[in-house]
Amino acid sequence: MRSGHRLDQLPGRRLGRRFGWLWGAYGTSALGTWLAFGAFPLIAVRVLHAGPAEVAALSSVGAAVGAAVAVPLGPWVEFRRKRPVLIAMDLVRCAALLTIPTAFALGALTFLQLLLVSVVVAAADITFRAASGAYLKTLLPAGDLFVANARFESTSWTTTIIGPPLGGAATGLLGPVATVVADAVSYLLSALGLCAMGGQEPPPERRRAARMRAGDLLDGWRYILADATLRPLFFNTAVFNGLVMAADPLLAVLMLGRLGFTPWQYGLAFAAPSIGGLLGSRLARPLAARFGQHRVLVVSGTLRAVWSVGLAFTGPGTGGLLLVMGVELGLIFCCAVFNPVSATYRLERTATDRVARTLTAWTVTTKGSTALLTAVWGIVGSLLGPRTAIGLAGVFLLATPLLLPRRAATSLPEREPAPVRT
Repeated sequence: MRSGHRLDQLPGRRLGRRFGWLWGAYGTSALGTWLAFGAFPLIAVRVLHAGPAEVAALSSVGAAVGAAVAVPLGPWVEFRRKRPVLIAMDLVRCAALLTIPTAFALGALTFLQLLLVSVVVAAADITFRAASGAYLKTLLPAGDLFVANARFESTSWTTTIIGPPLGGAATGLLGPVATVVADAVSYLLSALGLCAMGGQEPPPERRRAARMRAGDLLDGWRYILADATLRPLFFNTAVFNGLVMAADPLLAVLMLGRLGFTPWQYGLAFAAPSIGGLLGSRLARPLAARFGQHRVLVVSGTLRAVWSVGLAFTGPGTGGLLLVMGVELGLIFCCAVFNPVSATYRLERTATDRVARTLTAWTVTTKGSTALLTAVWGIVGSLLGPRTAIGLAGVFLLATPLLLPRRAATSLPEREPAPVRT
């Protein structure tokens, strides 16, 4: 079923000055994030001499606790103007990150501080995503949401291509703490860009009593699970992302350990295929205009599930490197087509006064499932070996298309999909 919106606008379609500032702020902070990619584990290992267990905890526990901290922030954000929340979350991330170079300069940096900063940044990330999705829905008409999401996706993959090589060079010259400073500055610049947007943001549709009830924390999940379109997409995203990310550490062990690849070869295997993300995000809107959003969602969601099983056959040498690059290229291309369609589906299907809570619940669940599956697959990998564990993740991924929505969704439900307690 084709979407009722005009998806066939010209590629240069203008979305207005305020969206331009929002887009620029997103790109700036995304670039900073990728410049500092891997900075925390490097600092933990090189500066604090942390072991494997501590590094693993930094990656998983920080994200999981940050997601838990973000749960009550969803209802809090829902009934406040979103742009001040976005600015506040940028400043929180900037301030938290700047404590690391400060403590390093004073010789007082500890592993606990790294862990606490990772928790704060993770919680602020989730809150920012929820507020930005809600803000975007009030900033643009429904027909422009797909265009905006495609541009965000394209920017994400562009910064993925550019950021890690630049960050790696900066780390080599100045050390990993320098990239943390760059990341902090990117959040400050993002906040300044959001301040420069100007304009009047409409007030929230409903005012909330000063005291928040415990049941409000679950509203996002209730809304998702009550909707016949959001529910399968929600489970598909949580399971797919969790399985893909769970296999990544095992692939690193396989490539950098048993197969003898060098760090630069490992980095190249994932950086170069990101070009597929840029291409896929550019093609998402033309494909949806021609074939309809639902068909593109289902086809790209199915195709993205077939690639990862190939990583189990990675061998040494050039052939193995090319195999990983080919698999990642196909996977990333399909994900880049799928992601803007999925993001637009979520926004179109969610009532305006539910967006922040819904996106918070979505992101918290995705991060939580990723942390859980990563831990489980770490155990599986230690018992059966990394190659077998990677293959099992790939086999389970083949079943994830069964969770995709079977029917096309209307742009907005005519009424609430089910009673939601408030």
